[in-house]
Amino acid sequence: MAPSPSGEEPEPTEAEKAAASRDPLEIYADLNLFGEIFDRIRSEYVDPPDEKELIRAAIQGMLTSLDPHSGYLPPTDYTETREDISGQFGGLGVEIMMEDQLIKVVSPIDDTPAARAGILANDLIVQIDGQQVQGMTQDEAVDKMRGPVGTQVTITVIREGVADPLEFELTRGVISMRAVRWSMEGDVALLRLSRFSEQAFVGIERAIEDIYAERDDVPPKGIILDLRNNPGGLVDQSVYVADAFLNRGAVVLTRGRTQGESARYDAMPDELDEKLSEIPMVVLINGGSASASEIVAGALQDHKRATVVGTRSFGKGSVQSIISLGPDGAMRLTTARYYTPNNRSIQALGITPDIEVRQVVPEEFQGRDEIIGEAGLEGHITIEGQEESTVGSSVYVPQEKEEDAQLQYAIRLINGEETDPAYPPQAE
Repeated sequence: MAPSPSGEEPEPTEAEKAAASRDPLEIYADLNLFGEIFDRIRSEYVDPPDEKELIRAAIQGMLTSLDPHSGYLPPTDYTETREDISGQFGGLGVEIMMEDQLIKVVSPIDDTPAARAGILANDLIVQIDGQQVQGMTQDEAVDKMRGPVGTQVTITVIREGVADPLEFELTRGVISMRAVRWSMEGDVALLRLSRFSEQAFVGIERAIEDIYAERDDVPPKGIILDLRNNPGGLVDQSVYVADAFLNRGAVVLTRGRTQGESARYDAMPDELDEKLSEIPMVVLINGGSASASEIVAGALQDHKRATVVGTRSFGKGSVQSIISLGPDGAMRLTTARYYTPNNRSIQALGITPDIEVRQVVPEEFQGRDEIIGEAGLEGHITIEGQEESTVGSSVYVPQEKEEDAQLQYAIRLINGEETDPAYPPQAE
């Protein structure tokens, strides 16, 4: 801290005060205060409290006081988080939807217990382990079908054209949640990435392989990477996905308090980006595109590899580490901030699209389709001197592709039916 011209020491900033070491005796005194309050609750609260839950609530309060993304994960939540991160769980392998209070099979997933047993699309699941599905929510039914790999479950289905219900005894297997779906919109490839789980890059790689196989190795006219309402996930997966379209240069920079949390992640040349290098690209984002989605969009934007279309992204520019606490669950702790290759922090600001395209929002959703994003979260991390978002960004995406203004604009842009100076991006 530099002295002022008058020779007097200036007042320390809040950040300097927070960084200053405290006397250990002060810290122990505060811990003694916590112990005293805990003992008073145990002995004097109107009903005997659950002491374990009291301590967990105190831990949760300590972590959530830091920022909106730090927190405590009890064992059950930690298990669910690990499944979410891995993109894998023990189950049967059916994509389902609710229909007339029954579970309808939309599609069995290839090479899963359900597909091997002969369960078909449009089958109606009426019982799970002898319990009627009618009256259950979809989440309750899913919980009953999932379970440890190798365990058994019996489901009863009604099939159109078959008089009697069919019963299947299935052994749960490892099911990988599909992170990427693709389709061809004419000669334009659309890749929809829903989450950055461990299946993200593998999903992109397989989608590209399938597209080339379907087109007899003829490259698509362009690629649209749809990251709208993708809440993010693993930083390493965001690096792999960006690397699929880049052959060199930084993808993301992270900076934390410790040297181990500060790093630069670079793209490397490989067969995949060589195959895709000449294909024009558009990335779709909106107010629900957060974290790892913003890393990918920011990297492709900074490297002039893709034109970003849509509305401003969420603005989550921090990295969380999940630290195991053994049988007591885990803690999610913010350990670093991340920056795009051009050293832009998107914290509480977001990625601004090269071309803003708004959806036509139905009247019943108008006014409720926009979120401010990270800047609207209480206790969000701030960066001194950095601008923050003050207005909302839409998260609305129509179910029908024909009504999706952002997608249709991107297709027309690639097909040359729309023009804009930002497409294709020009290297500086």
